[in-house]
Amino acid sequence: MGLEIAEVERALLALDPEARAEVIRRGLRSLDEGYAAPEGTVAADEWRDELKRRADDVVEGRVELGTFAATKAEFERRHPRTAQ
Repeated sequence: MGLEIAEVERALLALDPEARAEVIRRGLRSLDEGYAAPEGTVAADEWRDELKRRADDVVEGRVELGTFAATKAEFERRHPRTAQ
């Protein structure tokens, strides 16, 4: 019988933060294994690579995510609504 989700979660939460982050990183990367973009879609490959790079930046802590409110405010500042 395999491990139950609750057992895995308890074991994960018992780890120190660095080990827990590493297990989560490995788990996320395992979800990408075997993915293949449709043939002839260079743009899809490039977007996949870009998304992977950005996700890795977040997971590895190289970038800091903002709150939704701060991100929305920045977007609205950069892209003000025009009168219709």
